[in-house]
This record gives sequence, C-alpha cells and structure tokens, in this order.
Amino acid sequence: MSSQKELTPGGAKVTTIVTSADAVVAAPAEPGAGEHGESTLGGALADNAEHAAAAIKNLSPTLPPEIGVTFYTEEALAGAAFVGHLMTDLDSVAGAIGGALLYGGVATCASEVNTETAFALDYWKLDRPPAVDSVLSSDPSTRICLVDHQQTSQIHPAVLAAPANIVGCIDHHALQNSTVVTALPIFVDIRPWGSMSSIIAHSFIMWRRELPIPVAGLLLCAILSDTLNLQSPTTTAWDRKMVAVLAAYTEIKNIDELASKQFAAKSASLSMLSAQDLVAGDLKSFKFPGGAVGVAVVETTDPDAIAARKAELIDELRATKLQRGLLCIFLAIVDIVKLKSTLLLCGPRERSLASAAFSDAKDLDSDAADLGSRVSRKKDYIPAITTTMNSGWECPAESDLTEHADTELHVEEVKGVATVRRRKSVQLTMDVAGLGAGVAALAT
Repeated sequence: MSSQKELTPGGAKVTTIVTSADAVVAAPAEPGAGEHGESTLGGALADNAEHAAAAIKNLSPTLPPEIGVTFYTEEALAGAAFVGHLMTDLDSVAGAIGGALLYGGVATCASEVNTETAFALDYWKLDRPPAVDSVLSSDPSTRICLVDHQQTSQIHPAVLAAPANIVGCIDHHALQNSTVVTALPIFVDIRPWGSMSSIIAHSFIMWRRELPIPVAGLLLCAILSDTLNLQSPTTTAWDRKMVAVLAAYTEIKNIDELASKQFAAKSASLSMLSAQDLVAGDLKSFKFPGGAVGVAVVETTDPDAIAARKAELIDELRATKLQRGLLCIFLAIVDIVKLKSTLLLCGPRERSLASAAFSDAKDLDSDAADLGSRVSRKKDYIPAITTTMNSGWECPAESDLTEHADTELHVEEVKGVATVRRRKSVQLTMDVAGLGAGVAALAT
C-alpha cells in the first residue's frame, strides 16, 4: 500500500494522492457495493457538495441556482477546548489532540496520563496537553467539547460545574445513563466504533484536512489501544480501515510491534501502583434504579502479577465501594495477549450479580471468576450487567464493611513516583499529633 506525499510550508507531511490499493483498504463499501467493496477512497473523498446537491435536486427539481451546497463542518467547535474523561487514557488524549486540530480548538487533559499514553506521546514527540481546569481558570467562558465520554460520572468537575460551556461531544460509547444534559442543542458525533480516534481519523480523511504525521501516529496508537490491536470484540471494519490508512501514511511497517511496545509500556508501571491506583485507575460507574455499579479494568501483558495481589485488591474494592456508595463493584484483570479476563468478586452481592450476568463463567462462587474471552467493558461486561439489573435481579445482603468505614487516601512517593494509598484515618491523627509535638519542640 503506498501513497504520494509532500511537505507543506509548515513542515507537515500530507497525503495528496492515494493509490487504488490504498482505496480498497481504506474506503467503506457503499450501500449496494459488491462484497469486495468496489467503492474507492477517491470515491469516498469525492466532492460531497456534488452528491448533496444531487440529493436535494431529487427532492426539489426546481432548486434555485443561488443555493449552494457544501460539506458540513461544525464551526461551533472552533476555539473550543477538547477534553477526555477522568482517568485519562490514550484514546481520550489522542482524540482531544486530533479533535482540536481538526476543528481549530485546543487540546486539554482531565487528569495525569498513564504510562501507555506517555509512551505514545514520547514516541511521536508530542507534548501532553494542559489540564482542563487550568484552561477554564484562565478563561471561565471557554467552550468545551467532550471526547470519548458523555456520562456525568466521567466528566471533570471543572467542566461539570459549567454545563452551559459544553458545545459538543465526540464519542463511541453507548448512551446508557447519567448522560450529560445541555440547555441548548450541541454538536454530537457518536458512532459505534471501537475507538473514538477512528472517528477523528475518518473525519480528517473525509474532509481532506491536513494531518501532521505525529498526530496521525498518535491516533494510530490510540486505535490499537482501544481495540487491543484490533482483536477486541468492539473492533469494527472502520477501525481496521483507519489503522491501514494511518499505518501507510506514517510509514509504520509493523503494527504488531508498535502495539507490543505500547502494551508493554502500559504494563510496566503496574507493579509500582498501589491497590488503590489499580482499582481507581480505570473505574467507571453506571447508575441503575437499584443503585450504581462500578466496573474497574486493568489491562496487562502479565495478568499473573496482578492476580497475585488479589487479597489487597479485594480489600481495596470493598473500601472503594463503601466510600463511593456503590451497590456493587468489580475489577476485571484483562490479559491483552491471550485476550482473557478474570473478574474479582469482593462480596456476596458481586458473586450474585456476576452469576446472573455471566452464568457460563467459571469459579463464580469464589472471589476470582474466570470470564474466558470476555475482555471488553463496553461490549462484554456492561450490557450483561444492564440486562441483569433491569430484569429483576434480587440483591442479597451486603457483607460487613465496618473495617473500611474509617479509612482515607494519602499520597506517597514510591521509587520516585507519587502513588495513592489507603490507610486508617487514625494514622493521620497520629501524624498530625506528632507534627504538632515536633513544632512545639522546635519552638522551645
């Protein structure tokens, strides 16, 4: 697959001519096309104004000549801040950077980035976007476009405090519950694809926008991340096509090698993370009439190392459930090499709900159920839990969580890395008392 490229005055490499070989891989088959997708990328990138004008002419044969038709782009997003969800991942950062470039806005982050995202930013020599709360502090009237999320539980508090600022949403998740509510209509682009970055990449291609190589590469890494190197059940033909085009454009010869490097980067830091970091790092909650259910995910190339910490992880799950007021909470340990997962069950409610939602799973009566090839929260976990919760599942009594009622989180530095840990609240009282005694001693 090849393409002719040239350098723009600004130094960005852009595709100007795409061969028919690229087109076969990149372009979707239009309705009525043959099984091999005779539609070409040239056709997909054809003058949309001509197609739109023809469609309108069919509806209105007397189309006035002064009415022009052009391909729609959303001007309302120009200058907006693009921000992903809390507990930022690679897809939300790449989507924010790509979306800001596509629409003429500014990219921001909702939290610190994980090691996989840091690897990808370094690989493509891109800077981490600024924090969204700092951008809003500088200009409280900044308009916001949400990327890779639309649930209020995943929106940064600074954005949630200014809902009138939200003018757009680009996402690939289901509209399940707690979806953001706006007073006025906003721009929405939600597609059932495996990665939000696939949507951004597709829009660049369809609109023939200049796409710098580093941003194209970051979008490529994000698609590989969210689709587990195109092996996740959420992967669509669109994701595969966007990977093919972006790989050719960035001249990446070995997609598997790139995916392995970024997955290794994701797993490398897990051994240094506390149980609280692992549980909260990718925890999303979903509200149901009976209560909220939290589902955390840890994706790793070394699942045994995480499973070996089962006792402390289950202890942290119980504490998190209590402090966040959740009905149930789960942690899925996903093996991104073998594409299998283990679900940690921290109490009778979790075992009951998991048994009803995943009846064919193994070891459901233990504290670590084998979910087999279920690896996707979006497609495998949440739909099954939603169906069970809405079908009259009877919630059993809760286990005793008294020991977790008086705990708190604090930050420690471990091997030069700040990590969040949990401890008994009384320890803080003792620390403060000790500090006071020390200050008094110095005063004398």
